[in-house]
Amino acid sequence: MSGSSPAARLQRLFEGQRLTPTQRRIAHSMVRRAADAPFLSSVELAELAGVSQPSVTRFAVALGFDGYPALRKHLREVTPAGADGGDGEGEALNEYQQAVRAEIENLRQLSALLADPAPVERAGRLLAASRPLLVLGLRAASSQARGFGYFAAKVHPDVRVVDEGGSMLHDRVDAARRAGASVLLCFALPRHPREAVDALAYAREQGLTVVTVADSAFAPVAAHSDLLIPAGVGTGLAFDTACAPMLLGRVLLEAMCDGLPEAQARLEEFDARAAARGLFAG
Repeated sequence: MSGSSPAARLQRLFEGQRLTPTQRRIAHSMVRRAADAPFLSSVELAELAGVSQPSVTRFAVALGFDGYPALRKHLREVTPAGADGGDGEGEALNEYQQAVRAEIENLRQLSALLADPAPVERAGRLLAASRPLLVLGLRAASSQARGFGYFAAKVHPDVRVVDEGGSMLHDRVDAARRAGASVLLCFALPRHPREAVDALAYAREQGLTVVTVADSAFAPVAAHSDLLIPAGVGTGLAFDTACAPMLLGRVLLEAMCDGLPEAQARLEEFDARAAARGLFAG
C-alpha cells in the first residue's frame, strides 16, 4: 500500500497489535474513513463503529497512547493537509451518491494497496499451483466465490467452489485435500459466518494454505489465513456493497493466469468451442 495513503498509515499503525473484536471493529471503521479519522471525536468514532465511547478510549490505550486525544493528535501530525483530495467537497449528496462515493474510496484504497503487487503475485502463484483449487464463499460472499470460480474454470484444470455451509463443509475440504489440493481461496464478507471461520481453521489443520479476500485485515478470518488481502465494502445502504472485493477477485484471476502457462491456450479453445456452438448471442 502506498506510503502516502491515509489508509496505509492507519493499517501500519494497527498491524501486529493484539486487538479485541470490538477494537478490530474500531480499527476497521477508521481505515474505512481514513481521510476523516484524524478529525473524528471519540463520540463520532464510537457511533461510526457501533461501540461505546469508553471502548474507543481503551482502543487508543491498547495502541500505546495515553488516550484518544493523543491518538487523534498523532494522526493529525502524520496526515498531510488535503490528503482526502477534496473530491466533491461542498456538494450536497443524496444517500445513493454517498454510497457510490464510498465505493470509489474503497477502490482508491485497493489501488493504493496494489502499488505493492507482491502479495497478489504470490497469491496467483499459489492458486495456479493447486490441483484442485478450492474456492470458499458463504452467505454474502457466495456470489464472489461463484464469480471467481466461473472464470477460473476457463483456465484452471480443476476448480471446486464451496458456497454452502452445513455438515458437508469439512467433507468438501477433505475431498479436495485427498485429490491433491494445496490451497483454499476464501472470500469473506460481513457478517462473517462462524462456519466460514471454522472451515478455514480446519483447512489449515489439514495442511491447506489459506488465501483470503476479506473486507478488512482485522476480519475474524484473519487469524486463520496465511495470506489475507483486504478490500473494503460499502456500508451506506441497507445491504453492503462489494465492488472492491469483486475487482480484487478479478485481479487474482489475472495473477493466477500469469502462473498458468496453458491459460491462453485454454481461453482460445473455449472461444472456439463457444463459436462453434453459437453459445453467445453477441
